[in-house]
Amino acid sequence: MSEVAERSEQHNYETLSAYSSPNEVVLHVDKAKGSQHPNRWAEIRASIREPLAEFLGTMILIIFGCGGNCQVVLSSNTAVASSPKGDFLSLNFGWAIGAGIGVWVSGGVSGGHLNPAVTLALASVRDFPWTKVPSYCIAQLLGAICGAGIVYANYYHAINVYEGGSGIRTISGTGHLFATYAADYMSSAGCFFSEFLGAAMLIIAVLAATDRKNIPPPTGLIPFVVCLAILVIGITLGMETGYAINPARDLGPRILTAMVGYGKDVFNFRHQYWLWCPILGSILGMQCGALAYDLLIYTGSDSIVNKS
Repeated sequence: MSEVAERSEQHNYETLSAYSSPNEVVLHVDKAKGSQHPNRWAEIRASIREPLAEFLGTMILIIFGCGGNCQVVLSSNTAVASSPKGDFLSLNFGWAIGAGIGVWVSGGVSGGHLNPAVTLALASVRDFPWTKVPSYCIAQLLGAICGAGIVYANYYHAINVYEGGSGIRTISGTGHLFATYAADYMSSAGCFFSEFLGAAMLIIAVLAATDRKNIPPPTGLIPFVVCLAILVIGITLGMETGYAINPARDLGPRILTAMVGYGKDVFNFRHQYWLWCPILGSILGMQCGALAYDLLIYTGSDSIVNKS
């Protein structure tokens, strides 16, 4: 390389970091453009990294959660599996561990909300920026739709066998493996309260785990706390409505089932149950749960309760 070229190269690029491993990529700064990214995709990713993390984390939650539902229920049919592969406890572990891994994957980037109700609670009660709320919620919903689609594709043939044909899709057969549907004996008020209560318990557990003036776990163990919270909600409060406690967790898979042939009843069930129970019940439950924690316990200055 000529001396002029070397000076030009030194002028245009500055090494940001070098790693001891020869397999690591060395990043450079383009001084002329002010870019700190090795390529165009890295630059785009940097601008939307938080929504991407929410998308991926929510997709993981749905894959393990709905995947657990499908494996346990579909395997109960002897034409699908020689013996059942799990029970109600297995379902709860699927959702709990799926939530924990989803938070683990996304938490360091976006906070690991994975739930529009969590995002809204943190924006209204804490100082989470309202400007980020739309992108977070859209990313969470899209992640839930994609996660449900992946599970549906994985269990497509088993669903055909269970339903009795490739053109047969019913809510009572396999639709409930994706979205939540309350038990027949439940009243509308009972359905709403069940979702409200579960959502309130979840946000209280999340806020306590991240409260540095309480008994916070090490940062790396916060996903484990989320896992335990989801697990205990499922095994104690989950029987009646399926404990959506997450608008994206219910609406995303519900949209997917409508797309693949389960019919308009997925939205017409109990006079738009999907809206007033999994969505509004979860959102209001987390608003009240977050407010209750901050009124009774939290002393941080980022809470509306502690502002002058």
